[in-house]
Amino acid sequence: MTTALLSRHAEALDLFGGLVHAVRGPAWDAPTPCAEWSVRDLVGHLTGEQLWVPALVTQRRSPEEVGAEFDGDVLGDDPAGVWAKAAEQARVAFNQPGALAGTVALSYGPSPVTDYCAEMTLDAVVHSWDLAKAIGSDDRLPAQLVEFALARVLPKADEFADGQYFGEPVEVPADADDQTRLLAILGRRRNWDS
Repeated sequence: MTTALLSRHAEALDLFGGLVHAVRGPAWDAPTPCAEWSVRDLVGHLTGEQLWVPALVTQRRSPEEVGAEFDGDVLGDDPAGVWAKAAEQARVAFNQPGALAGTVALSYGPSPVTDYCAEMTLDAVVHSWDLAKAIGSDDRLPAQLVEFALARVLPKADEFADGQYFGEPVEVPADADDQTRLLAILGRRRNWDS
């Protein structure tokens, strides 16, 4: 299980990273399917999440100990470079021997590191779609990542229904494909256009 999880995590980071490196000039200010977030805001959000991983997983620091260390604009003058470095550090942290065996302190309490890694993978998959839509890139997600994310989301669909972490769910036809179903549960319309 851990090998498959680490593979999906790496694939999700690579997918998002490829899109980050495709952002040019004014596209950094473009709107995204994430309400009130520009492309830069979206990349900053996911980059900040990656910066947390070594602190929580490798150093076993608590959110209180980390404090505001990764608040604000973490991207500076080189958003793609900062993303790449943060993503690689997160990948290394999760791949440390024994890293996935323990628990990690999160803002909502202790969690198995495997669940945290899966959560980070899901976030990278969904935000890859957001970023692709925002910059006009191909928004088809790899089937294995959709399958992984959908398996993660379906048992918790009721938790996502309040729109606290993603948008409110969107109704789709019963015969909708897996990617459309995944996006709908997480409040995204497949045909979103800025």
